[in-house]
Amino acid sequence: MAEKIVLALGGNALQSGKGEATAEAQLEVVHKTCEYIAELNERGYEMAIVHGNGPQVGRILLASETAKDVTPPMPFDVCGAMSQGYIGYHLQQGLKYALNKRNQNFPVVTIATQMIVDEHDPAFHNPTKPIGPFYSKEEAHALEEDKGYVMKEDAGRGYRRVVASPIPKKIVEIEAVKELWPKAIVITCGGGGIPVIEDPTGALHGTAAVIDKDFAAELLAEEVVADILVILTEVEKVAVNYNKPDQKNLDHLSLMEANQYCEEGQFAPGSMLPKVQAAMKFVRSNPSKRAIITSLDNAVEALDGKTGTIFTFN
Repeated sequence: MAEKIVLALGGNALQSGKGEATAEAQLEVVHKTCEYIAELNERGYEMAIVHGNGPQVGRILLASETAKDVTPPMPFDVCGAMSQGYIGYHLQQGLKYALNKRNQNFPVVTIATQMIVDEHDPAFHNPTKPIGPFYSKEEAHALEEDKGYVMKEDAGRGYRRVVASPIPKKIVEIEAVKELWPKAIVITCGGGGIPVIEDPTGALHGTAAVIDKDFAAELLAEEVVADILVILTEVEKVAVNYNKPDQKNLDHLSLMEANQYCEEGQFAPGSMLPKVQAAMKFVRSNPSKRAIITSLDNAVEALDGKTGTIFTFN
């Protein structure tokens, strides 16, 4: 049987850090990304794709707030949904083109995906994820007073709105994803999913938060009983003593080794740490499975066991 994989795409798979932040420039990067994904499909893997949305949702929010005197600004959960739609559209377009070049008439579909989070998650009491534009101290204070935003100083560059980053609990559209598998390549849980809270009646309500896409991909991988969770980032392998003279790239990590490095503070919060934690969680959920962290251009070789950092139970 074909192996089932969940791909978590990092920001570099959607946008070049050196290029312009235009839709055209992003689409060009996405087309390159989709060549690698199409090759995985050609090799017979069944897959779903999860992507981030940090820069994109920030720009959507900025555009909405800038135009507030012309049209009412959209709430943050709606901005997240917008980013899911347009990034999904770019991936669908790029991936269908790459598949067609290989004579693979395979459907690609995007699902606008809601993710239930716990309204009592401690993250809501300690918002840390910066979004949107920079403001002066006076402007930030006014936003706190007028809109109830939480504003924090960001690295000496000004003040930004910060939102919570709660742990994902349940994928609302998971049954639709399962139904489509393996009939299509499904793009789902974009940006970590649109964060929603379920009230006692079962109704869902959007909330201002950003869910980590690696944790969302891990939950998806558990739900679809994937064989491999593949987290794609900018580096070929996970490293300890990163960017130091004694940096050591890691080919393999057991749960015990990975946990030890986490406790030592080897992995940066908001960067490599959530990726490692998501990989550990997936392997812990089923000791017969494995997770891989590697770069996009090494994804095929990593699945062949030739590179990347492989996480296993032992």
